[in-house]
Amino acid sequence: MPPAAESVKTVIAREKHYLTRGTGAYRRASLALFLSGFSTFSLLYCVQPLLPVFSQEFSVSPAESSLSLSLSTGFLALAIVCAAAVAEGLGRRSLMSISLVGAAVLTIATAFAPNWHLLLVIRALQGLVLGGVPAVAMAYLAEEIDPRGLGATMGLYVGGTAFGGMSGRVLTGIFAEYFGWRPALFLVGAIGLAAAIGFIALLPPSRNFVRRPGFDPRFHAKAWLSHLRNPALPFVFAIAFLAMGSFVTIYNYAGYRLVAPPYGLNQTELGLIFTVYVFGIGAASIGGLLGDRIGHFPVLLFGLALTAAGSALTLLAALPSIILGIIVLTAGFFMSHSIASGLVGKLAFGNKGHASSIYMLAYYVGSSLMGSAGGWFFAVEGWVAVVVFTLAMLALAFMSACVAQHFAKNAR
Repeated sequence: MPPAAESVKTVIAREKHYLTRGTGAYRRASLALFLSGFSTFSLLYCVQPLLPVFSQEFSVSPAESSLSLSLSTGFLALAIVCAAAVAEGLGRRSLMSISLVGAAVLTIATAFAPNWHLLLVIRALQGLVLGGVPAVAMAYLAEEIDPRGLGATMGLYVGGTAFGGMSGRVLTGIFAEYFGWRPALFLVGAIGLAAAIGFIALLPPSRNFVRRPGFDPRFHAKAWLSHLRNPALPFVFAIAFLAMGSFVTIYNYAGYRLVAPPYGLNQTELGLIFTVYVFGIGAASIGGLLGDRIGHFPVLLFGLALTAAGSALTLLAALPSIILGIIVLTAGFFMSHSIASGLVGKLAFGNKGHASSIYMLAYYVGSSLMGSAGGWFFAVEGWVAVVVFTLAMLALAFMSACVAQHFAKNAR
């Protein structure tokens, strides 16, 4: 073999220094990424149990109240695309650190917002700042973790997002019941700041990432277009849009249903329902492990079917049946998300950060657009219309997974 030809493959192989299970660096990275997922999603979704409170406090409709979440996720979606480009020059670790600290500070600022419009502005800014975490975290894992264990590690990260989503919702609900919504948001922001500091202290520097000084728009445009031309990846992106849209729709408007008669739950009781997120933590980890062992697409299809079954269960009138439905929905969604996000790293050919950014863009656009659209269905036809809306999205997600599986097999 000519020396030049030999050097390309050999040097690349030598330069890959993966974090492997059992090492101290692997454990620190796993805990740090868990903290990043926890902080991001606790800060992002802490307002969700407060939507009925905002409707009363500021005299706004359920759809308008949902803007406190939808604006954050919408601006987060836009920021994710830019974050992938910025991270190429600034670095994965630095960008995630700045984002986590900034988002925590803005959450604390939300507690002091004097009116509805300023609250929405702060929440929109928070979404912009948080854009530096999700896509970059996925890219960090894809680059730094041994590919043989990527599914399990991605499941742990997604489990952290589930724990954060649960904690933000539960703690905000409990704090709001006893202290009011403003102190509740202040306390959640302080917890997020502590998690950000822990993340900065623990995360090992990138070893397989090479910075690209300056900003080359043509490079980034070419990288994004290459992933959109991949036959399988656009359908994985569609799954992110549809599955997240259905999940957030159920969670956004379940609170309105459960605080009204005949249930009449208070903020603490409503917040405690979100402890079902613990099933999402387990499902994300189990889904990642099963995907590594028996194949990612079978587990993805099962997770989407489970999400649809949970959504349908919430149609029953009994409160235990509604809670069971939310549990099943949560487990199915996080299993699907852990598998789909891992597939992005496996199916992308180079520039994995850009592929992850498109996935997360679709994920949060689905949350923002479909989460708000669900309010129109709820206002016009009630809970049945909300469930039909989510089931339609999940049916499309299931079909997208089947098509992605077909193209992935043909590409081998």
